[in-house]
Amino acid sequence: MYQFLKPIFFQFDPEKIHHFVTGTLQTAQKIWGLPKLIKGSFKYEHPSLEREVFGLKFKNPVGLAAGFDKNGEYIEELANFGFGFIEVGTVTPLPQPGNDKPRMFRLPADEALINRMGFNNKGVDVLARKLEYVKRDGLIIGGNIGKNKNTPNEDAVSDYIKCFDRLFNVVDYFVVNVSSPNTPNLRALQEKEPLKNILNTLQERNNKNGISKPILLKIAPDLTDSQLDDIVEIVQETRIAGVIATNTTISRDNLNSPEYLKKEMGGLSGKPVKDRSTEVIRYLSNKSNKAFPIIGVGGIHSAKDAKEKLDAGAALVQIYTGFIYEGPALIKRIKKSLKK
Repeated sequence: MYQFLKPIFFQFDPEKIHHFVTGTLQTAQKIWGLPKLIKGSFKYEHPSLEREVFGLKFKNPVGLAAGFDKNGEYIEELANFGFGFIEVGTVTPLPQPGNDKPRMFRLPADEALINRMGFNNKGVDVLARKLEYVKRDGLIIGGNIGKNKNTPNEDAVSDYIKCFDRLFNVVDYFVVNVSSPNTPNLRALQEKEPLKNILNTLQERNNKNGISKPILLKIAPDLTDSQLDDIVEIVQETRIAGVIATNTTISRDNLNSPEYLKKEMGGLSGKPVKDRSTEVIRYLSNKSNKAFPIIGVGGIHSAKDAKEKLDAGAALVQIYTGFIYEGPALIKRIKKSLKK
């Protein structure tokens, strides 16, 4: 059904159709019997799919990456498709509109997207209130946190603290996002000293709460080997729970799309980032001697793609662009393949 509808969806602006589809899912959730029917169609669970990673029990290793549901508005609807975990955000302390529109572009020839959303969200208070009422049914929820655009980098740690404190009781794990290319100067926070400052500060607060939550770091695919070496060192020094590899790329190498699309600013996701994402996972896994868990994300459009990430060293995987191009049946296909 989705493959029949996709050509129609792709005739419209990506951001507008995203809101239309998620709004339709939300309406469908209110129709008696329909959520149960959807859940039954996509359900595929088996004990062999269960994972225990950074102290959390996942009913399956396939998750939805951050960015799809920034404000936690569609968690129950999306969970019906069979995700083992859903990551919400990126959220910032204060609401912000994000960058000017248009800010999302499809590259069908490359099965990719370019986005420069700019952390558009309703603010951490709205997200926290939403999460208080979500019916989880074994679903793991992650909170992806960032800084407001107008917060200077030297004050960035205060924004991460605000998000961390507000979400502490309503998420299962945290992701520190310093790798989006769409907030000015944000990626400078991936440098060794500012990054250690943010992570150590969060860990100090984490350990004061009596019950701690896993903290992960989301990194860019554009880091050099030397920078990846620093990431391994930082993760081990700060004792955070793990890494998400990777975010979107600023590279435009080897694309088949028209030049005018290649020139759009923003982060590229989808198939073009698949190989580099897997390389980063393998490098971190080997360099650290598998010392910490990695969530693999980037260009997963098939069960084979997911298995490549897991074989490279990922403990879990996330999808986003593949979800848009392949539809919700992708989740079940991945899980069935992994069971085999």
